[in-house]
Amino acid sequence: MTDRETRHAELAARYLPDALLERFRGRAAETDRENGFFDEDLAELRGAGYLALFVPEAHGGPGLTLHEVSRLQQRLAGAAPATALGVNMHLMCTGVARAMSERGDRTLEQVFAETLAGEIFAFGISEPGNDWVLQGSTTAAVPEPDGGYRLSGVKIFTSLSPVWTRLIAHGLDASDPEDPRLVYGFVERAEAGIGVSDRWEVLGMRASQSRATTLEAVRMRPERVVRILPPGRVPDLLTFAITSQFQLLVASVYAGVARRALDVAAAGLRRRRSAKSGGSLAEVAEYRTRLGDAYAEYLAVPAQLDATTRDFDERIDHGASWPPRLVSARLNASRAARRAAEVALVCAGGAGYDAEHEASRLLRDATAGLFHPPSADAARPMFAAALLDD
Repeated sequence: MTDRETRHAELAARYLPDALLERFRGRAAETDRENGFFDEDLAELRGAGYLALFVPEAHGGPGLTLHEVSRLQQRLAGAAPATALGVNMHLMCTGVARAMSERGDRTLEQVFAETLAGEIFAFGISEPGNDWVLQGSTTAAVPEPDGGYRLSGVKIFTSLSPVWTRLIAHGLDASDPEDPRLVYGFVERAEAGIGVSDRWEVLGMRASQSRATTLEAVRMRPERVVRILPPGRVPDLLTFAITSQFQLLVASVYAGVARRALDVAAAGLRRRRSAKSGGSLAEVAEYRTRLGDAYAEYLAVPAQLDATTRDFDERIDHGASWPPRLVSARLNASRAARRAAEVALVCAGGAGYDAEHEASRLLRDATAGLFHPPSADAARPMFAAALLDD
């Protein structure tokens, strides 16, 4: 075992030991069925120091790298996908602060102290109809004399909605029509005007409780404003850090879902018997081929994640090729998860079609991967431009 693999094993044993994962797995079906929140999982993760993984050692945390956190998130997602996806959004925000600090920008270093103090961060960027995502906003940001803003709009798929205390958000300041500006920063849950939808009856990833958040003239205090940028494709460390953490950590979750689905598929074949052959379905060529193909497709996903997260940690300059690398990692992981979950359902047989079966839940959870931005359709022009445009 290499030093790196030994390190990963030590981190897994410290933060996500087998016994803890089995408790998470045991609760996942119930939480999904009841459309509840992963309160117990969150309490155990908090107690293990998991929410502070990205906090640098100099600030009192363990200082894990993106590569290390990606591996842990894959492991967590294999036990409780919705827990992993929900925690992902907090980790993404703290990872952004870590990435910026490492690159010389100390703007978000207060996030470290707040994380250690127990604050929970969430991601409030996605909006209805906003396919610009980070590069535009349908939320109005009205400037105030002291340098703060009032935000009014709707943020969708706000994971951790029952518990977040800090929301990274953006809005458009159109007070000067000739020079509109995007404002990025944090709002605090205690501010007036924040509403959380009571509607969350979705297909999968139910325990993430990613409800819509409404902002009605919610104050973003001046010291919480992080960036003011022109809308559109404007290179900036903040948006690069957000994109990198989001794409790679979400990819990690679906990589974990894919791996677990393959294990469920294999277990299903071992349990089932063939009346024709008189043996286990694990010995039937057609089923072996189906499972083998899914595994071969999956193997490229953790390899791409390992390479891309290490490049990010080592600050490799991929320049304009960073966006395709980041987005392709997530799209590939999402596709692998859906493919593996479908194979798991087939291999489990009729029993897998029962809503209580893990194969059924994994298929529903994997389907959520279709909705993370950018979609495959939205990303295709970017991939083509990387090869065709000078």
